[in-house]
Amino acid sequence: MEKQQPERLKSLDALRGFDMFWIMGAEEIFVLLGSLTGLPALQWWANQMTHVEWHGFHAYDMIFPLFLFIAGVSFPFSAKKRLSIDGGRKSLYRHVFKRGLLLVLIGVIYNNGLNFDVVNMRYASVLGRIGLAWMFAALLFMNTKNAKIRLLWLSGILISYWLLFVFFKAPDLGDPDHYSMRGNISSYIDRILLPGRFCCYEIGDNEGLLPTVAAIGTALLGMLTGEFLMTKLKPTKKVLYLATAAALLMIVGQVWNLVFPINKNLWSSSFVCWVGGLSMLLLAIFYLVIDVWKFQKWAFFFVVIGMNPITIYLANRIIGWDSANRFFFGGLAGLLPEAWAPFIMAIGYVTIGWVFLYILYKKKVFLKV
Repeated sequence: MEKQQPERLKSLDALRGFDMFWIMGAEEIFVLLGSLTGLPALQWWANQMTHVEWHGFHAYDMIFPLFLFIAGVSFPFSAKKRLSIDGGRKSLYRHVFKRGLLLVLIGVIYNNGLNFDVVNMRYASVLGRIGLAWMFAALLFMNTKNAKIRLLWLSGILISYWLLFVFFKAPDLGDPDHYSMRGNISSYIDRILLPGRFCCYEIGDNEGLLPTVAAIGTALLGMLTGEFLMTKLKPTKKVLYLATAAALLMIVGQVWNLVFPINKNLWSSSFVCWVGGLSMLLLAIFYLVIDVWKFQKWAFFFVVIGMNPITIYLANRIIGWDSANRFFFGGLAGLLPEAWAPFIMAIGYVTIGWVFLYILYKKKVFLKV
């Protein structure tokens, strides 16, 4: 008798696509809308489409941790499917290690291209952090008995990470602030251990070594959420519990922010709680609308993106969309007032990327790592 496979959550694909939508060029659309219209709401959102330099939070800072959270949510579903098909934990272990390390390798190639200047290459990356954090979180998830023990691990990771900053600071640059750009222990560890060049900061990398430990907490939180969604509770109760847990996490994040500032570059424990709560709330909303209420047609746009997230991430780096954008949308942009031309070109950029993904979707071509 064939074993029943776990149902794929359409809301998860849609939320993943919604997340990737903002780095396909959509942020530029809203930045331009804010400046062109002068509407306060659009100007506020345009301001949210930038990263905070150090302490603080903008919506654009959600993209990276939300993707990692979603990768965590997917793991209990994919693990159950893989175990039922391949029939063994050894196969699952191979998959976890292969995926984690392959993402690290792809991240290095993404940063440097096919470059062999090993001294000056950048080794830290978004994909590398996703790969390592997801891999270690998956290993924790597989080797703990229940959700209570996993919650203890999550709490232990976040508290221990905070205490590292409480008790240690960078000894080399003379800044006494344990949480400043120059005084934090994370950047110091990058300076002494991370080879190659850094991104954004000469004194450390914004995807450096130590914050990857805290990022394990983000992935593990996603796995706990995925495990909860697999329970036999009524879907409406799942939504209620997720929304409640999200609110509690956000409160904890803001309270923790008083002593350990919300900071994406440090991936501070308060940041993990704050964005974890926001991620859980977004998932609860998408799950309610798409999987419970079955309002699904509107989400197709995002599902197309969400089924091929690594593809569009790499394509935006490798493929020169600008020539195609000028070919298809340059004439239309030229018909409009000069101030609106960049807006049309920004829409064109997103449209071309989406059509590319739609063709892959129709051909059932999905890049999976």
